[in-house]
Amino acid sequence: MTVPVFNHSVGAQHTRIDADEWDDVYVVGDVHGCLRELRTLVDRIGPSDRDLFVFVGDLVRKGPDSKGVVDFVREHDNMVTIRGNNEEKLLRGTKELPELTHDDLAWIRSLPVAISFEDALVVHGGVDPRKPLDDHDVDELLEMRSLSSGYERPFWWETHDGPQTVFFGHTPLSAPVVREHAVGLDTGCVYGGSLTAYSWYDEEVLELGTDRTVEHRPASKFVAPQLQASP
Repeated sequence: MTVPVFNHSVGAQHTRIDADEWDDVYVVGDVHGCLRELRTLVDRIGPSDRDLFVFVGDLVRKGPDSKGVVDFVREHDNMVTIRGNNEEKLLRGTKELPELTHDDLAWIRSLPVAISFEDALVVHGGVDPRKPLDDHDVDELLEMRSLSSGYERPFWWETHDGPQTVFFGHTPLSAPVVREHAVGLDTGCVYGGSLTAYSWYDEEVLELGTDRTVEHRPASKFVAPQLQASP
């Protein structure tokens, strides 16, 4: 079992979960205010109270019901989430959601930027495989994507070789990324794609397509995963 080591500023915002306390752990991609799709996905999974849902952040913004998604997650004792870059924008005042209460924002402020269990690490953007976790800051964990710039390859997950398996969102994908040490789950629900969860125990992808496009995103801003080379 590899416990992630972070610097002080990040370490204070890292939550460690005991996976043995749960029958299954489902990691869920970016919801972006799509409450209808989230409810449907959870209903299809049919969880018990002994199944844990871990969200990769970006519960809010862009979609039609950010308040509803926040309430839904807060109402369930078996649901936890990290902050995504869109939650961070609310805290830093660069974006606003008037429907969220002061209590909602206080809850968002209390969220960690990393959750880990066993050999799994959940962050919103990703990690930089060129340096140790202890050298990362909050912005990197929230926004990591390309090792060069923008949407240019290589992406961090294409070179990351552990030791943790990193679950992430942030980058809209045309299909989930499922690699030995990286699992990408933002499949663009708010953009007309799908909402995706990953069963950690079963190593199974659960993908719910949507019948609506809330916000348009050009195809060039969706990343097509590449096959992982055989060792």
